[in-house]
Amino acid sequence: MTGSGLARYWALLLLLIIVITAPALSIDAGAQQIAVAPSRLAFGNVIVGNGQTRVLHVTNKGTRELVFSGVHVSGRGFAVSGLNSGVRLAPGQSVRLHVTFTPSAVGADRGLVSISTQVWGYHKWKAPSTVALSGSGIPRAKEEGMIVPSPAILSFGSLRAGGSKTLTETLTNNGKTSVTVSQASVSNRAFTLSGLVLPVSLNAGHSLTFSVVFAPTISGTSSGTLLVNSNASNPQLHIALSGSETALGQFTVAPATLNFGSVRAGSRASLKGILSATRSPVTVSSITTTSAEFAVSGISMPLTVAAGQSVPFTVTFSPQSSGAAAARLAFLSNAGNSLATESLSGSGVATVPHSVTLSWAASSSAGVVGYNVYRSTVSGRSYARITSSPDGNLSYTDSTVSAGQSYFYVVTAVDRTGAESTYSNQAQAVVPTP
Repeated sequence: MTGSGLARYWALLLLLIIVITAPALSIDAGAQQIAVAPSRLAFGNVIVGNGQTRVLHVTNKGTRELVFSGVHVSGRGFAVSGLNSGVRLAPGQSVRLHVTFTPSAVGADRGLVSISTQVWGYHKWKAPSTVALSGSGIPRAKEEGMIVPSPAILSFGSLRAGGSKTLTETLTNNGKTSVTVSQASVSNRAFTLSGLVLPVSLNAGHSLTFSVVFAPTISGTSSGTLLVNSNASNPQLHIALSGSETALGQFTVAPATLNFGSVRAGSRASLKGILSATRSPVTVSSITTTSAEFAVSGISMPLTVAAGQSVPFTVTFSPQSSGAAAARLAFLSNAGNSLATESLSGSGVATVPHSVTLSWAASSSAGVVGYNVYRSTVSGRSYARITSSPDGNLSYTDSTVSAGQSYFYVVTAVDRTGAESTYSNQAQAVVPTP
């Protein structure tokens, strides 16, 4: 083998080693744990053409986010809804699937629900989770009564902790003979029945309406079944119930204390605060303060703060007199900690009086009886007299000045006839702040 041929051989060998020793993609088995409950659904006997619905709970028991590739159902008369391809499920999160059995012919039917998932960010699919389905289509006697529910599924959605929601359910006799509804019960204590007095008879075409109340006591998803027993052609009617409770949000105000320091009476100072919500959105309904010298701006009520988000606001301190001031700012909300507070403090400082004293040499002109003083805020023009009459003194104190302002002064001499000299040279005074 030539030298160049040997070089090609080692290059090929090195490539083979790289391919052989490259680490294979592995996924923690615990990251893909998915739980489906119940593991099988038995619909029992269902009249041909009628539908019965059951609920499946799909929970991510693993440690990583899952994504659904698809939900498939097999078997005559079975259908599934509530979960689409591409939906993601965080660790610990659950979703509901509704499986409906509507037999089209008399006889036993069997089927299967297959749920495919993969760990988000990986391209290796987990083996599908399956639930066995069974049910039988039975004929309806032409003269028998038949109970039809409306709706067939009662979904209460998500409620805040401590809340409740009421939905109505209607049972209608769509058959040709009278039926007696003898019993109704729910399989989960989070659901209760209201307005239903049994037994009750329903003539053909007549309906019965009552209420179902969902009042969860624990966070998370709740499901159950409303079972209605009667002497109709469908003697056991199953109505699926579902709902969930969302944990109360937590609300914080930061900082816990705002200290404005010393602020001159009659002026104002502003500081920023932050409102934040965690776990769930929080709605702030009102803001109160124990002192009128402190005011909130930048937000309006009611205010909803999204979970994980923050909203800034401004507190302004406007002391009306000197001395220490303190107050409490209270935010009332629907969070688990319904009242959040912020302590406010500051000191009012009395305004320091300012004045300008002018002095000048006596006029050498004969007959001068006094002097007029003029002032302007613009150099060299727009002077206004600030003495009410000629002053015989050679000095004058102006006590009507404002802090931080510049003033320009001139003086004139006045004789016995009231004649007035031209302006003296201009003097400038700058009043300090404060």
